[in-house]
Amino acid sequence: MTTSANCLTALIVGASRGLGHAIAAELLTRGETPETGWNVIGTVRAGAEQTPLHTLADGHPGRVEIETLDVTDPDQIDALYQRLEGRSIDLLFVNAGTTNREPDQAIGTISTEEFTGIMITNALSPMRVLEKFEHLVPAAGLIGVMSSGQGSIANNENGMRELYRGSKAALNMFMRSFAARHAATGRAVLVMAPGWIRTDLGGDDAPYTMEESVPAIVDVLLEKRSRPGIEYLDRFGKIVPW
Repeated sequence: MTTSANCLTALIVGASRGLGHAIAAELLTRGETPETGWNVIGTVRAGAEQTPLHTLADGHPGRVEIETLDVTDPDQIDALYQRLEGRSIDLLFVNAGTTNREPDQAIGTISTEEFTGIMITNALSPMRVLEKFEHLVPAAGLIGVMSSGQGSIANNENGMRELYRGSKAALNMFMRSFAARHAATGRAVLVMAPGWIRTDLGGDDAPYTMEESVPAIVDVLLEKRSRPGIEYLDRFGKIVPW
């Protein structure tokens, strides 16, 4: 990918569609000019031939690079690292995530296989990516993950969506540990709770559209870069209780 020396680079893991794609598209609009704004490396799963990210790349020649990654496969994480080693990543954000087939199922009735799959995808895999790539992020950069307000233990007063909640709460805890271990770097670390948004994961009943939500999410991502340490924030930049 041909880039300007003045451009910043974002690696968005899980950018083929939905929020990941929308964040990538919004980042391309930020900056005074394309030459002083953002370029994006976005990941898709193998076999994804023409995703919205591919369409975005077609419309922004030289500014969007597409890489293949299944975050649940450590070998693919290693391979992606080998391809990107030596590059500077100013914004590393892991968006990949999923939920179980019956989201309102009580945790004690969920199969071991489904529990393991969701926890690996939502909690373990993002941390594997961050541990592998974190040293490519400079001191002025940002490391972040897409969590959820449903990962807040303090705010859980209604139950339901228990496996999803638990996987995001686990991710939040792992991020706290990650930030503590890497505190000396002085980097900004963000746990994002975007709200209930109309995506494939959020469903058609969600009250907020991506068009009204994503610019605010990107605002928070960019503003957080100036504040070292970890924060758990919603799309308005307000603190979410752990």
